[in-house]
Amino acid sequence: MTNPIAPYELAQVNIARLKAPLDSPELKPFMDGLEPVNAVADAADGFIWRLQTEAGDATELRVFGDDWLMINMSVWRDPNALTAFMYQGQHRELLGRRYEFFERIEEAMTALWWVPAGHRPTPQDAEARLVELRENGPTATAFTLRTSFPPPSA
Repeated sequence: MTNPIAPYELAQVNIARLKAPLDSPELKPFMDGLEPVNAVADAADGFIWRLQTEAGDATELRVFGDDWLMINMSVWRDPNALTAFMYQGQHRELLGRRYEFFERIEEAMTALWWVPAGHRPTPQDAEARLVELRENGPTATAFTLRTSFPPPSA
């Protein structure tokens, strides 16, 4: 589902520190909502790719060597497509409940960056972008929806 016209696509990562194990009663509403939300994302206008294991999601993957940090990573056509998905329907509902499932963290847990069309970032790429954002604030290398940058010129 790459866009043959645009030379760049928008990668996003968000990580979250679990409050409880994934199979706990506390995280049951989150886990029950995960598959339906992923299905909506997969069908969303502007969605291109998401990180997943053979199980169909990324709940088994961890970042920064921390067993309590989950990762969500995807690629979108542009910030408008990502925003349209984020703030509607079931995703919006789960997003509104995020502090029931995940710890509040002061440092940046979400980063965006442009990738060449067809490129699929790795969790290591995501870690590097989060570190970049934490150390330097929003730049063209790693930014946020609130402070975004256009794709590199072709």
